[in-house]
Amino acid sequence: MQTPFEKPSSGPSRVIFYGVTGSGKSSAARAYALASGLPEYSADDDVGWLPGWQQPSTEAQRKVAQGIAAQDRWVLDSAYGVWRDLVVSRADLIVGLDYPRWLSLSRLIRRSVRRVVTRQPVCNGNVETLARLLAKDSNIAWHFRSFKRKRRVIRELHTDPNMPAVLVFRRPRDLEAWLEQVARDGRGVGRP
Repeated sequence: MQTPFEKPSSGPSRVIFYGVTGSGKSSAARAYALASGLPEYSADDDVGWLPGWQQPSTEAQRKVAQGIAAQDRWVLDSAYGVWRDLVVSRADLIVGLDYPRWLSLSRLIRRSVRRVVTRQPVCNGNVETLARLLAKDSNIAWHFRSFKRKRRVIRELHTDPNMPAVLVFRRPRDLEAWLEQVARDGRGVGRP
């Protein structure tokens, strides 16, 4: 039975947002979940990070991801490589954010600096610090290590005929227009 807060959904019921670090996956997934009435899950909060910046074992991450994937309705804001196969195989739609490096990197730096200054808790209460921002395993360093691979994955997903529907956005304004259309339609469907 549908609650008064849920919008009817005859569109995709399992949606993954995928892109490079700093591309805005979480914000886009949140907006899509709100517009479509689908429950939202966070790769960082729900699967990938524990308090104290500890990462669960691969087996533990895969178990949680499998639990999310097994549900009938969800929006996921990313898919880590060690469990991506579990959620992609169940997805109805993959939304790729394939933005230029300068854009995603500038967004990432602004977000990270803001979090350091405000001490805003992120993923399970963890807080970004200046030391963490400058560390070899920081989000910024990860952006440089993973950028080409993540873009390649988006393109492989997009061209693979065995994949679910894949929408690729190369400009934030196109994504925003699509999300506005999804909100107007109220069904989690829209045309890019």
